[in-house]
Amino acid sequence: MSGTLYLVATPIGNLGDFSPRAVETLQSVDFIAAEDTRVTVKLLNHFGIKKPLISYFEHNRVQSGEKIVERLKNGENVALVSDAGMPAISDPGEDLVRLCARENIQVLTIPGPCAAVSALAVSGQSTQRFTFEGFICTAGKNRAAHLESLKNEKRTMIIYEAPHKLMATLTDLKETLGGDRELSLCREITKIHEEVIRTTINGALELYSSIPPKGEYVLVVKGREEAEEPEMTLEQALSRVDFYRNEGKSLKQAAKLASEDTGYSKNELYNAALEKDRQT
Repeated sequence: MSGTLYLVATPIGNLGDFSPRAVETLQSVDFIAAEDTRVTVKLLNHFGIKKPLISYFEHNRVQSGEKIVERLKNGENVALVSDAGMPAISDPGEDLVRLCARENIQVLTIPGPCAAVSALAVSGQSTQRFTFEGFICTAGKNRAAHLESLKNEKRTMIIYEAPHKLMATLTDLKETLGGDRELSLCREITKIHEEVIRTTINGALELYSSIPPKGEYVLVVKGREEAEEPEMTLEQALSRVDFYRNEGKSLKQAAKLASEDTGYSKNELYNAALEKDRQT
């Protein structure tokens, strides 16, 4: 019978956030797969946990993942941890979960800290619908495509960023979304210097032009607002078309002028006026 893969969330700053269930799970498994064993051993020492550690990270995920799955198939239980937060979220652990799913190996989650959800909760932005974007692509072509895909995004956007790349990302977001777009910069969540700055993209650029960014950031960016519906009915808007036509304007000109007055598109007004003419 196959063993179980446990996805164990680890503290993102404050060790007090590590749950008793997480401690019990790490104590019970046969071994622990860690993003960086040097980071994880400090956590284990703090809680008095002594278990064999193996590394599982981006550059060895293929080879290490195959070995972990083989051990799971032989009945061993393993806990997967990242340096901070929930494994498999913006993390190579998603590949290991996929491998386990293909082999019908049970995967259980031991929930806990997550920077993305924590930042969203304190951001002051809408939490009704949101999209997690992780780190914006760094390669030129892929980065441009990633940013372009956010241009018309209506949901709140959650983005991870390192301090040395923050200004470049803010500059690119300004070009894509506009400098007046609201965002919250959530810095060092649960740590001593935790801070939430609620401003605009322009405001953030101005702030960090005078002080260097420090710590890990989660950007929570307001989605694009829905265009306001026209306040008047189509029939009322067509009366504006008639007004301009009675002044001697062509239908095309009248539709354009009425569009500016009413908020309806000129094409919609032009076609509706033509249809009205046919019926009279």
